[in-house]
Amino acid sequence: MKRRYWYVIITYITMQLSSFVGVPLLRSLGVGQGAQTRLEAAKIASGYWAVISFLLAFAIILWLLRGDRDERTMRRLPLASSWMRAISGVFLALAAQSVAANIEWRLLGIEPGSENTRQIIDIIRLTPLLVVVTSVIGPVLEELIFRKIIFGSLYEKYNFWLAALASSLLFALAHMEPEHLLLYTSMGMVFAFLYAKTGRIFVPMFAHVAMNTFVVAVQILLADELENMMRQAELPLAIWRIWL
Repeated sequence: MKRRYWYVIITYITMQLSSFVGVPLLRSLGVGQGAQTRLEAAKIASGYWAVISFLLAFAIILWLLRGDRDERTMRRLPLASSWMRAISGVFLALAAQSVAANIEWRLLGIEPGSENTRQIIDIIRLTPLLVVVTSVIGPVLEELIFRKIIFGSLYEKYNFWLAALASSLLFALAHMEPEHLLLYTSMGMVFAFLYAKTGRIFVPMFAHVAMNTFVVAVQILLADELENMMRQAELPLAIWRIWL
């Protein structure tokens, strides 16, 4: 793996761990002071720190990857065909998640829904600026780390299935919800497939960004209505509640 790729990974991990210092720092500066409860104040500080840390990491990673191109070992599709793959990739990822969610629920007995996503949505309601991170910056960084760097580096040496599975498992573990390992791994496999087939990292980026944006919009704008509809139809809620 290229040295600058290790710097990118270290930057990403540092950003993820920075909340242990950043959130108390913002609280000490009075962020969230007008909140009704201490928990709400902590969520507000967490939201603002996420925006700050992700933006900073995003700038550093883009600088580290300046001039870097997609892996030459990958076969690059024409731009128009790649855009078609990007758009269809959104629906492919949604379908894969739907299948994985139903396997988890019906065969493995795992309750649908995600505590992680629920907390993120709660924080977005308190700090709307966080939607930029969850819908755009976060997915872009994940595609750079898990597809371009990890999958791309492995794909140079090994076959698609090994490279995709290894990078997708790491992607799933990074979401810190081991009970949904199958669901997040299925996402990673789809995004790796899109990258390998097109040779253009913007393709899985577009699919990931579009999917996260859809989930956030549904959670915030239509959550109560859809939950009532699905409960009345006795359907699992996982199709729209998990993927951040």
